[in-house]
This record gives sequence, C-alpha cells and structure tokens, in this order.
Amino acid sequence: MTKNIMIVGVGGQGSLLASKMLGHLLLTRGYDVKVSEVHGMSQRGGSVVTYVRFGDKVYSPVIDKGEADVIISFELLEAARYIPYLKKNGRIIVSDQQIDPMPVITGAARYPENLIDKMEQAGAQVDAMDAMSLALEAGSAKAVNIVLMGRVSRYFEEIPEEAWIQALEECVPPKFLEMNKKAFALGRK
Repeated sequence: MTKNIMIVGVGGQGSLLASKMLGHLLLTRGYDVKVSEVHGMSQRGGSVVTYVRFGDKVYSPVIDKGEADVIISFELLEAARYIPYLKKNGRIIVSDQQIDPMPVITGAARYPENLIDKMEQAGAQVDAMDAMSLALEAGSAKAVNIVLMGRVSRYFEEIPEEAWIQALEECVPPKFLEMNKKAFALGRK
C-alpha cells in the first residue's frame, strides 16, 4: 500500500532538505520511493510543495486531492491551503508560524484567523507546534525543517530513531550536523 506525504511551506524554509532526508530514510528501509518537487515562487518566498510517496511499488510521484496521508507544513496558511489534498482523518504536522503572503503585506487581504480550528473542523488531525522556538533553541531559525522531521518521526513507530539520525547525517553538511541533531531531538520530544 502506498503512503503519501506532502511537505508544504514558503521558499527558503528548507522543505527540499526535509523531503530529501525523508526520501533517503524510506529508501534505506526498503521502500520504493518517489519524490517530486513542485516549485512555486520559491526564491521569492512563495509556496513550495514536495510530494513523497512510498510503498512496495510506487508508479507516480504525484499526489492528487484527497490522497495525502500526512501534510507536513512549515507555516499555518500553507497547511490550510493544501487541506483539500488530505485524506479524511489525515494528519497535519504544522509549525504554528505565520508568514504574511504578498496580499497581506500589501494590505489587500488579512491573514486568516483560527486556522488550526478550521483545519480540525475540516476533519484533519492537527499536530501544531512552535517549531521556530525549538529551532532557535537548537541554534538557527533555519532548523525548523529538522524540528518538524523530529516530530514526524514520532508517527513512524516502525522506523527506529537511529535510522532517522543516520538519514540526517547523510543529508546534512557536517558543519550543520550537531545543530540539526539538536533540532531533531527537540522536535521529537
């Protein structure tokens, strides 16, 4: 059976490293894995989406509406934007950070309120956390992605923590490794 994970965020938040790490981990566990990066205006702080599909045999890298088992989101509005892709009773793991999109910055729109409640009312199991504070505690705001990977790892009970750490070691440059290991541990707690 194929499992579908979407990683969504805003350009520059590290969603590509998160998807690379997750794909690498799942390959080492013997799964067939397809990772597909769908870039928005990633260089300008726009929406970025990555699909990670894994199972015995995966034929397509694309996730359609209503098919995602899990959405990992680096920002609240991005999580809400992609909720139509979530399966009924699917899980959203989200950093409760709010990054104003251009219409909000220019005053043409307001940032929506009560997004976590709205996602839960739409049938999602929401695990919201202050990933930014944990990333800063680990040493860098850029570690939000790895904090979220730590949280995600709690939902993969069949994959030991050591395998996640090994994937981290193989995907993160050595000079950032200790900080990212700390970020992962804080997210997993």
